[in-house]
Amino acid sequence: MKAYIQRLGRALMLPVACLPAAALFLGIGYWIDPSGWGGGNVIAAYLCKTGSAILDNLGLLFAVGVAVGMARDKDGASALSGLVGFMTITTIMGSASMFLGFDAENPPAAFAPGAIGNKNVFFGIMVGCVSGALYNRFSKTKLPDFLAFFSGRRCVPILTAALMSVISLVLLFVWPLVYNGLVAFGESLMGMGAVGAGIYAFFNRLLIPTGLHHALNNVFWFNLAGIDDITKFWNGVGGLNGTTKAVLATGGFQPWGEYVTGMYQAGFFPIMMFGLPAGAFAIYRCAKPENRRTVGSLMLAGGLAAFLTGVTEPLEFSFMFAAFPLYVVHALLTALSVFIAASFQWIAGFNFSAGFIDWFLSLRVPQAHMPWMLIVQGLVFAVIYYFVFTFMIKKFDLKTPGRGDGVDDEGAAAVAGILDTGAAPAAAVSRDKYAALAAKLYALLGGKANIVDIENCVTRLRLGVKDTAKVDVDAIRKLVPGVKVIDDRNVQVVVGTQVQAVADAMEELHKA
Repeated sequence: MKAYIQRLGRALMLPVACLPAAALFLGIGYWIDPSGWGGGNVIAAYLCKTGSAILDNLGLLFAVGVAVGMARDKDGASALSGLVGFMTITTIMGSASMFLGFDAENPPAAFAPGAIGNKNVFFGIMVGCVSGALYNRFSKTKLPDFLAFFSGRRCVPILTAALMSVISLVLLFVWPLVYNGLVAFGESLMGMGAVGAGIYAFFNRLLIPTGLHHALNNVFWFNLAGIDDITKFWNGVGGLNGTTKAVLATGGFQPWGEYVTGMYQAGFFPIMMFGLPAGAFAIYRCAKPENRRTVGSLMLAGGLAAFLTGVTEPLEFSFMFAAFPLYVVHALLTALSVFIAASFQWIAGFNFSAGFIDWFLSLRVPQAHMPWMLIVQGLVFAVIYYFVFTFMIKKFDLKTPGRGDGVDDEGAAAVAGILDTGAAPAAAVSRDKYAALAAKLYALLGGKANIVDIENCVTRLRLGVKDTAKVDVDAIRKLVPGVKVIDDRNVQVVVGTQVQAVADAMEELHKA
């Protein structure tokens, strides 16, 4: 089950990668016409509608994206199957009144258009998983001669439509229970207000090592449980408990326990833009003098990535396992930041992650409220991170980069050349540095004899192998920021923001 959820986590990254485009168009549109949402300017209207085309069809995007991500060879037939499956389930569920006898104009909440339409990410993920599984099982099926045209990949969309029609009939009775359960779970934390937001943020960080944070994020950021925080922020929607644009625009506040659009996003900005980079500076300062140059390269590259884009994994994996108590403190500080931002209703939002780019684009979005205070909060957290990290590293002699007995220090030196600011490894003078890194990792992972599957997310290689005991973990640690053996068949390797180039190079090696 863990391995399957790992695969799902990386598959989710494909549709999520579309979200920055929505932020770009909507952000610029709101900058042009912040009050009319495009109603007072044709260019702003054009840009807002372009961004909304993504947000209004998230379920469809997840169905196609997850289907491709879960398919073994990422063939286009899996995407077509996801599309067919999603259209099947939404059409049948949308006609539920014909089968269940309720008034179509006043449907139960579970069958309202907003619960079953193109925004339904739950349906999208489910359809994507089913389509991917069918593709993996039947894409090479050989049918009798008179049906040979429908053999192999062509049969998968047909099977998907048939199976999803059956699943849809079951969901006519099961979906209300699932829907109400998801809403109850979301509302249980929403009812806790800022405390609930802090609890969510704490587990968001703690799940990073396993990659399962994507599953948790989907509950709060999308429409699985009716929260849909990202879409509501960018579309200017107030929230389940009645927060409206007018309330925020006048500087008003809801009761402390109420849901405020953006509260599950805003508090991450101070951490990713300021807190973690300051922690990285503390790690650099605490490194042995002879190691500071190489550690500084690692921390600088990771800090810039965190500040600009909100990609924090290169920094987090640099101390996550070597100094786990420090990582727990980082998770607690993240929870505190999200709690504070939610309590004071300092709101900004993101479509990709909580970096400067998303913060800047969200400034004129109608639901943004006192976003400049997140910068002030971030500066305070930078001081907290620096002194807390410094104290813990020195007090408990934590083996952060540059303080180890050799392995960590060699790893920091190698990483300085792997991330964007460095040069290629010495052994690859005439070769692309990412191809050279891929070749080394491929060999240390056991090569073709051991590697079964190669995938990647934002910063990590997610690899399926026959036996993790054949993976040279210590040698890999000398090349990259981090490596995590999940179980006897799965291992993750943290490469950095250029992970796609490394993954592509490894794919070429694997196919050779």
